[in-house]
Amino acid sequence: MRIVVLVSGTGSNLQAVIDAVASGELPDVQIVAVGADKHGTYGVQRSADAGIETFVVNFKDYPQRSEWNHALTEKCLSYQPDYVVSSGFMRIVGEEFINAFDGTYINTHPALLPSFPGAHGVRDALAYGVKVTGCTVHIADAGVDTGPILRQEAVTVLPEDTEDSLHERIKVVERRLLIATLADLAAKQHSS
Repeated sequence: MRIVVLVSGTGSNLQAVIDAVASGELPDVQIVAVGADKHGTYGVQRSADAGIETFVVNFKDYPQRSEWNHALTEKCLSYQPDYVVSSGFMRIVGEEFINAFDGTYINTHPALLPSFPGAHGVRDALAYGVKVTGCTVHIADAGVDTGPILRQEAVTVLPEDTEDSLHERIKVVERRLLIATLADLAAKQHSS
């Protein structure tokens, strides 16, 4: 199963996938490329260090969001992926991208969707005072953190939690769920 992974930051989820592929935990998954929306991300550096092809479609290089979205869509399509994985990719993609990867664009989110969608899921959960939050792996569609849910797991909110401490515990679960989801998808593809 060919995947393209999109990152905007350090790529800790990406590193977990790289490690799972390298260790044989994901034997039927190939990371064909890793892309970013800006130059200088550690996620791209991690990928280059692992010998994975990388690309940048820099958001600031395009005067119109639609032009950036088109360039990103074309670049991702050029790798002929079975799935595109948003791994801490902090840009909302447009309709052209969603249509090109309909049903094959995977996103992780640090909350139990449909609760606390958007860029601040952890902060919003803490502000609301929930005792349990978690993470979700889902197929992204044209909405904000909507689309079919593939996996979810709860994470207890501790009384002493800060946004950072809670997010770090969620990331541990998120990495495991992403790898399990990719394994499931690859197994289904392999058997069909």
